Amino acid sequence: MSSNKKYWKSVEELNENSSIVETLRNNEFVEEIPTDQFLGDEASLSSSSTTRRDFLKYVGFTTAAATLAACEGPVHKTIPYVVQPDQIIPGVADYYATTMFDGFDFANLLIKTREGRPIKIENNTIAGAKFAANARVHASVLSLYDSMRLKNPKIAGKDATWNEVESKIRSAVADAKAKGKQVVLLTNTLASPSTEKLIADFLAKNPGAKHVIYDAVSESAALDAFEAVYGERALVDYDFSKASTIVALNADFLGDWQGGSFDAGYAKGRIPQNGKMSKHFQFEANMTLSGAAADRRVAMSVASQKQALVKIYNVVTGSSIATGKVENEAEVMKAAQQLKAAGSKGLLVSGIQDKNAQLLVLAINQVLKSEAAVVTGARQIRKGSNEKVAQLIADMNAGSVHALIMSGVNPVYTLANSKGFVDGLNKVPVSVAFSLREDETVEKSKVAAAVPHYLESWNDHSLTKGTYSLVQPTIRPLFKTKQFQEILMALNGIPGSYYDYLKANSAAYISGSSWNQVVHDGVFAAGAVASVGGTADYASAANALAATKANAGFELNLYTKTGLGDGQQANNPWLQEFPDPITRVSWDNYLTVSNADAKKLQLENSIVANGGLNGSYATIKLGAITMKVPVIVQPGQAVGTVGLALGYGRKAALKEEMQVGVNAYSLYNGFNDVQIVDVTKAEGEHEFACVQSQKTLMGRGDIVKETTLTIFNTAKDSQEWNELPMVSLDHKEVEATKVDLWESFDRSVGHHFNLSIDLNACTGCGACVIACHAENNVPVVGKSEVRRSRDMHWLRIDRYYSSQDTFAEDNEKKENFDGLFGEKGSLGGFGQMEHPADNPQVVFQPIMCQHCNHAPCETVCPVAATSHGRQGQNQMAYNRCVGTRYCANNCPYKVRRFNWFLYNNNDEFDYHMNDDLGRMVVNPDVNVRSRGVMEKCSMCIQKTQLTILTAKREGREVAVNEFATACSSACTTGAMQFGDVNNKENKIASLAEDKRAYHLLEHVGTKPNVVYQVKVRNI
Repeated sequence: MSSNKKYWKSVEELNENSSIVETLRNNEFVEEIPTDQFLGDEASLSSSSTTRRDFLKYVGFTTAAATLAACEGPVHKTIPYVVQPDQIIPGVADYYATTMFDGFDFANLLIKTREGRPIKIENNTIAGAKFAANARVHASVLSLYDSMRLKNPKIAGKDATWNEVESKIRSAVADAKAKGKQVVLLTNTLASPSTEKLIADFLAKNPGAKHVIYDAVSESAALDAFEAVYGERALVDYDFSKASTIVALNADFLGDWQGGSFDAGYAKGRIPQNGKMSKHFQFEANMTLSGAAADRRVAMSVASQKQALVKIYNVVTGSSIATGKVENEAEVMKAAQQLKAAGSKGLLVSGIQDKNAQLLVLAINQVLKSEAAVVTGARQIRKGSNEKVAQLIADMNAGSVHALIMSGVNPVYTLANSKGFVDGLNKVPVSVAFSLREDETVEKSKVAAAVPHYLESWNDHSLTKGTYSLVQPTIRPLFKTKQFQEILMALNGIPGSYYDYLKANSAAYISGSSWNQVVHDGVFAAGAVASVGGTADYASAANALAATKANAGFELNLYTKTGLGDGQQANNPWLQEFPDPITRVSWDNYLTVSNADAKKLQLENSIVANGGLNGSYATIKLGAITMKVPVIVQPGQAVGTVGLALGYGRKAALKEEMQVGVNAYSLYNGFNDVQIVDVTKAEGEHEFACVQSQKTLMGRGDIVKETTLTIFNTAKDSQEWNELPMVSLDHKEVEATKVDLWESFDRSVGHHFNLSIDLNACTGCGACVIACHAENNVPVVGKSEVRRSRDMHWLRIDRYYSSQDTFAEDNEKKENFDGLFGEKGSLGGFGQMEHPADNPQVVFQPIMCQHCNHAPCETVCPVAATSHGRQGQNQMAYNRCVGTRYCANNCPYKVRRFNWFLYNNNDEFDYHMNDDLGRMVVNPDVNVRSRGVMEKCSMCIQKTQLTILTAKREGREVAVNEFATACSSACTTGAMQFGDVNNKENKIASLAEDKRAYHLLEHVGTKPNVVYQVKVRNI
């Protein structure tokens, strides 16, 4: 029997006269499908000969297609595919090989895309792809979705069309010809054969035109020296894996020195094999990543380093150039003698910005016949000329430049004599700035030309002689942008697209391969090309360097931080929140001062009640420039020197939260990174966002274990340097790992994942931290939250200083404590160990969830939100979590993070996850966590499961070493190795059983699945 009962959804339906109810009954689709937004207007549709069916067949609309077609940000309204494109499978990632080069950073990459969106950067590991991504390159995918990008061209600050821009540039070039004035192309180092050919054609068609190359952070001294010896502007491509003795003066080669990317080769020689490892001496003023990794680090001013370099030159070459006495001369002579003894296995590098110093570097390596100083295949990534930039500014101010066309540079921000440049720019009738953002130079230019991101572009690069790399787009341009090369083609009268030009031009560089193959691989290696050998007047260079005298005042050493580099990506929140590996401070730059100088100037750092770090302000005076800067008291800073990072202090095209720090470029006079300044204390106290308050290891030898190469080689038993902790069981001492509170089950069946971290290979570079951010949708919380110890990084890199000169002396002091009070009392002794030595040893230790097989977090969770997986991972069920934080309290490693707020789509946290464009970087395989839940490293379970499913779908076993996490894939040095320990062919299986292997806090009995390798020092 049917029922006449009436069901209704709302009270409104009971009103029979409601027009809204009637409309809803008769119209299934309440809101019209917005076809005009992507199909065009009615007039254009009616004039089209394409049928509706054909149109939908070819255009099959998706979110990705909407992004490509609309070019105005994310699309909220979509129509399903009619015919699904073969190359896009929903839920399956596609990878495209490309190359990144922005004039400062460079790398050979694979770009992971999902449904047309680039979301993650991986390293290209094909043969010939030698440059891996650093932290900034990993973060560059987020810069693609920067909501403050320049979205269309502008003339005089008003929106314009590209035809208008092209017409204005064309007429400016013609006017310059007619008036006999200059047209100047001012670019960064291009390292692009096709672009350089276009520029050469432009210069040939316009005889009065010039091309000036400008690098914001100059390597002109090294370029000048190389040019004097080998006849071309390039840099030596050092292979540190071939050096057994390394001596570095003011060269942070594990950082940004001469472009970086030396860490992989360096790490190969740092892992003890067959009883040997390389010996590394570092002479520097600032504490750097290279200094932290060195076996022997000597804090020394650059003025003293110049004298030291001459002494090394004397020892190696047998010369007798007179030099003054330098501090730590015994260390200098020891390094020089060991370098000479190493012969072809020796290597000297230097970052001293002095042509004479760089000539001596080339001379010393020539005499050594160093295998590591690779002159064949020289680097093409820096070609700027300080002299030509200075001449350009003079010409602009003299009124002889009619048109200035800039690409890839921001001289209004990065030039020390910015005022001189701006004054000259105002005298140039037509100034055009091709830029990704409306930066400081764009604001002062008459024409703003919006360029696409490298992930939206075609291009080529020759990063070293003999290699050819391609840049291919992984997404259609999001905005109304054009490449600089397209405008050059138009000015040169070359028809077609830049893609066609690039493809035709590539034939000269890819002999023996095909265009499609090189696009697929991303790089083609034709073979190293030798530079023409030569010599120079090295004796005169040594004499000039020996005449260097120290100046009165503080020696300011300018450098680039691991996070922001030269400042191009200052609007990238991942990089702003990235803690500096040395100071562990984010969201700031600061003046680093030695403890001795801080006491003299009464500068202080203090930890306040909420755990935040506060610091004094100092005033820096250089000529007419006065700058107020916060201070970090930096262990290892050379007395009489201070350090300050470039890349901060920007205002234009940045969100308010990113406008932090001071602009140190204003102190970069003459492109010299060493300046003599006056430093005085200023009023006020600065609040830092520092994620690591502890200063030392405090004798906790079971967290970081280390030994010397001598002990490592001579000890009869590894227990002598990798001691197993003992506990009491039935009044007997037994190994802690053999005592359990829990019963174990058989883990030998199926996969069992482990992660190995080699403390010898880890340089603290932080690439793993940013890769983890990108893979796992880790939120950015901002400076004030970081200051409250609420950072959300799933992976942190702890930095430990020794309180004595070495960690061994730390342990000796700890072991000699006798009682609580007195000179050897433990109470006062541990307090002293909180204070680092003036020149401490340094250890970097990546820490993430240890995925304990006997996890203390799992036993205290009242709702079983955290549990152990069959494959060894400690898992989180976010929907079950009620935020008690018991698990965080019970975790001995302090790796769990609590979502105090909803960081996604929250105006209080106005970073990338608060706007539609920024959220395009979100990885759909990982859920975005909500407020009130715990989160932490998942050992990239989404990646391990994808690997298993891929192998299953292909009907095969998982290949050896196929498993990877975001951090292990990003690690350029091989410090992180991930895999299945049950497959004995995997690297991880042997590493877990290696005699250097140990676990953190083994005496607690947590049985982690993360294993560390004991650090060995060659001292």
